[in-house]
Amino acid sequence: MPNQATLVILGATGDLTQRLLMPALYRLHRLGLTPGLKIIGYAVEDWSRERFEQHIHEALKNFAADYAPRDWTAFAQQLDYLGGQLTPPDLGRLKDRLAPAALFYLALPPPLFGPAAQALGEAGFAKEPRGGWRRLVVEKPFGTDLASAQQLREQMHEHWDEAQILRIDHFLGKEATQNLMVFRFANRFLEPVWNARHIAQVQITYAETLGVEKRAAYYDHIGALRDMLQNHLMQLFSLVAIEPPATWDDADVLRNHKVEVLRSVVPIDPHQLDRYAVRGQYRAGRCGRKKLAGYCNEPGVAPDSRTETFAALRLEIDNWRWQGVPFYLRSGKRLASDTSEIAVQFHAVPGALPGGMRVDNNWMIFRMKPDESMHLLANAKQPGLTLNSHQVTLSAPYFKEDEQEFSAYEQLLLDALSGDRSYFLRFDEVEWSWRVLEPVLKDWQTGMPDYYAAGSEGPTTQSRLLDAGQSWRPIALPADEDD
Repeated sequence: MPNQATLVILGATGDLTQRLLMPALYRLHRLGLTPGLKIIGYAVEDWSRERFEQHIHEALKNFAADYAPRDWTAFAQQLDYLGGQLTPPDLGRLKDRLAPAALFYLALPPPLFGPAAQALGEAGFAKEPRGGWRRLVVEKPFGTDLASAQQLREQMHEHWDEAQILRIDHFLGKEATQNLMVFRFANRFLEPVWNARHIAQVQITYAETLGVEKRAAYYDHIGALRDMLQNHLMQLFSLVAIEPPATWDDADVLRNHKVEVLRSVVPIDPHQLDRYAVRGQYRAGRCGRKKLAGYCNEPGVAPDSRTETFAALRLEIDNWRWQGVPFYLRSGKRLASDTSEIAVQFHAVPGALPGGMRVDNNWMIFRMKPDESMHLLANAKQPGLTLNSHQVTLSAPYFKEDEQEFSAYEQLLLDALSGDRSYFLRFDEVEWSWRVLEPVLKDWQTGMPDYYAAGSEGPTTQSRLLDAGQSWRPIALPADEDD
């Protein structure tokens, strides 16, 4: 990043700023990675700088795992605050506080993304001064369907160039996600088998034990498909399937390859939707001895809500590498455990085996929760006098005890300030992701989701997406895989 830069956080008194942005910025400050960075909070509250400083101080004590009082004074000197509305005159008062290099972060409710971008543009902040730059960071969701995503793009492009817009999906900043690319492309033994000849299926799962908590007002209008699959899981899907980029020095090369994957997805036939999509909603259940309420009994949820709390998709890619390989994506709330993984199953070995023994298919697993690790499920001889096999798990933790772990927001904020766009979404990625899901969204406007008990593996109907002989990996992990 430049020696002098300004980060303006619009929505600076909100939850995102308290829980994620400020702890990440504080950590970067402690590591000496943001010298000369000035942070201006902007929100509707008519606060003094001192009131805002106190607010952030409390947030760091609550949410920053590495909070140290001795570092707070120096970090506080970076903070400033201005109260106002999202109007060009009010925003215009920021002008004299900005360095030539300025990053505007929209930590706002999604309906305000477009108006905020337009107001900033009308205030003149999209124009780049000589020797400086202007960038705009937008949190997901990027619309709620294809039409609204295109409308948001038009609003933002009224003043901002596509190259100035950084659409943030924090999954792309996760260590485990970036390790997926490194592990795949930096190990020669993987490339010869990373194709349809050797891979039988890919399962991408993000399971949560939590319910909607305090997000009911948002979640009941969005659901699992929009909240998780359209963005986070679709990004993981693209990274598993991309071709090797010619260079890693050009962000657009990586993003072009991801778009190629999305454009190669076989369109979902709306007349055979049951073959490609399943939705579910949790009812009352149990987690150990704890009783769990059903979704429609959660505070803030309509008692007759049809919103899905579980969504699963079957996607297929029509290209030489992946033709015939099903990719299964699923995410849900109130499931059996907090499990997040990308699991790649290989075809069974051909030919006869010694003694006619039967073996299990190999799996390569990239785990994000409950720990960040890699696992290879292989077959070995079972100890004893007879020639039998059993499955063994070869595991490697991602982090060693003496290695530092960084949050996704630390990585992405640093990238945004330095101008590295590799792990931010270009609009055509967003557009093609919505295009893939359009038949499902239209169909799910009517009908009801399938029900599943809170604390379970999800609706039993998810099995209809699978090919014969396949089964979902358990969400409640076996003991030998749960590190």
